[in-house]
Amino acid sequence: MSEPTKAILALGSNLGERNDTLSTAVADLVDRPEVRLLGVSPVVQTKAVGGPAGQPDFLNMVIAVETTLGPYELLQHCHDVEQKHHRVREVRWGPRTLDVDIITYGGLRSDDPELILPHPRAAERAFVLYPWAQLDPAAQLNGESVAELAVRAEDFAGLRPFDGFDGDGAANGVGAANGSGKAGAEAGSITRAEPA
Repeated sequence: MSEPTKAILALGSNLGERNDTLSTAVADLVDRPEVRLLGVSPVVQTKAVGGPAGQPDFLNMVIAVETTLGPYELLQHCHDVEQKHHRVREVRWGPRTLDVDIITYGGLRSDDPELILPHPRAAERAFVLYPWAQLDPAAQLNGESVAELAVRAEDFAGLRPFDGFDGDGAANGVGAANGSGKAGAEAGSITRAEPA
């Protein structure tokens, strides 16, 4: 058996019962012995970035896992969970019931088009960076602070906290992890901190 590796996964949904989908998807992702949940971020609501106009808003979140799956095995597992939630890949960046992306897999760097690591657009996406920074304030991506990248991202101003996430139905203490993480997302809009 290979050594466990920490991975960061980003989840998003803008079709159907988004809240239920995310809650169940977290449980599905960790519902095998090779994947152990380390933490769950707060959930944010965002406008769709790219893709067709007029899409419903997304709910987005990040989870940290420890896994003995290899990177391509983990990718397939993520795709399997997407399929379980009826993900259809017809339009790039189109509406979807569930999107699961591997953001980082340990310190692995890959330029394979099938799995580019770290995720090639993560450093520009506040809907990934902000929840990740709430989960792990010390997190770094490509040598930069994830929290600082979040506030510089163009979509940062459009983030809204989402308080309705049902973590209680997910496996391995998701509810407790999400509850502790929610403190960073107060009601209303999310604002940049003023420089000291």
